[in-house]
Amino acid sequence: MSDTQCLDPHCEAILEEYRENLPRFNDMARQLHSRLKNTFDDAGLLVAALEYRVKTEGSLAGKLELKGTKYNSLADITDIIGLRVITFYIDDVDKVASAVERMFDVDWENSVDKRKLHEIDSFGYLSVHYICSVPEFPYRFEIQIRTVLQHAWANMSHDTGYKSGVEVPKGYLRSMSRIAGMLELIDDEFSRIRIELSDYRRRVQALVASGNLDEVPLDGDTFRSYLELKPFERLNRRIASVNQAEIQQVPLMPYLQVFKGLEFKTLGDIDALIKNYFEGAYQIACYQIGLTDLDIISSSIGPQDLCIAYILKKGGGKAGIRLLFDVLNGKSESNDMIAELLVEQSKDLPFMNQ
Repeated sequence: MSDTQCLDPHCEAILEEYRENLPRFNDMARQLHSRLKNTFDDAGLLVAALEYRVKTEGSLAGKLELKGTKYNSLADITDIIGLRVITFYIDDVDKVASAVERMFDVDWENSVDKRKLHEIDSFGYLSVHYICSVPEFPYRFEIQIRTVLQHAWANMSHDTGYKSGVEVPKGYLRSMSRIAGMLELIDDEFSRIRIELSDYRRRVQALVASGNLDEVPLDGDTFRSYLELKPFERLNRRIASVNQAEIQQVPLMPYLQVFKGLEFKTLGDIDALIKNYFEGAYQIACYQIGLTDLDIISSSIGPQDLCIAYILKKGGGKAGIRLLFDVLNGKSESNDMIAELLVEQSKDLPFMNQ
């Protein structure tokens, strides 16, 4: 016997209205998904997943069989269209909720923020559930918002029957509660760490902008901020003037590994490198391109020749130069030849004898 044979005429009429409008539901679900995605993209808000579904006929029939008298018409059923937004961080739930509130008309009477219920065993069920509508569509729809960990817990506990109403052994419940508590703590810690990292980046940017570079440790975030100041530009322009060459901009983040290999600890160490080896780097560059007709140079020539000058002056010799090119270009036999040539060419340059 099919699901629909169990329904009374009233519920069957609701189900027939669903069948007639199913293409509209599918079309609107796709539109809502697209609108949310575009809004998140425009806001630079990265979410783990954005899902949508239209309730199947079998699922609706089962709901009507259990609760059919509760609904006067199909419009009273608010989850024919369902969307779910899964965020990486718990504080992003509020950001998504705010976006939803601006985009759609929220039925506050039927919406719920389960985070405010403060139930002891509620971790996986802390979703924000909004019942929403748009002027051009006569049926409401549901949007759930929760974190990745909340989503994982909800799926796991659903599969194990944790919320099924079946009596579960107390030892099992204690284990589940412990896991829920750990996951909730992890969710909070992820958000705390992200906030602290954001604060750290702001402090670093302020220190870099202020010029207090000796106080700024050398790492990926600080070096990226430092590059925004274009610290090698003056040297590159001077080198380019030798041949009136154009400077082609290339990524300089690979030099982070080089500077760390030279045991630089702070941005102040790089600043001192530029100050103390500016002339040496310029002399090396002049020797390299002075007798050529090269009219385009890479923006990496400045930091490269600074490192060469530093290595040679510190006695690193051929092995040090070869290691530099191994890091920048990958290991190759040609790096050995280039290193040997650079050592030979540079030995009589003025900066080596100062």
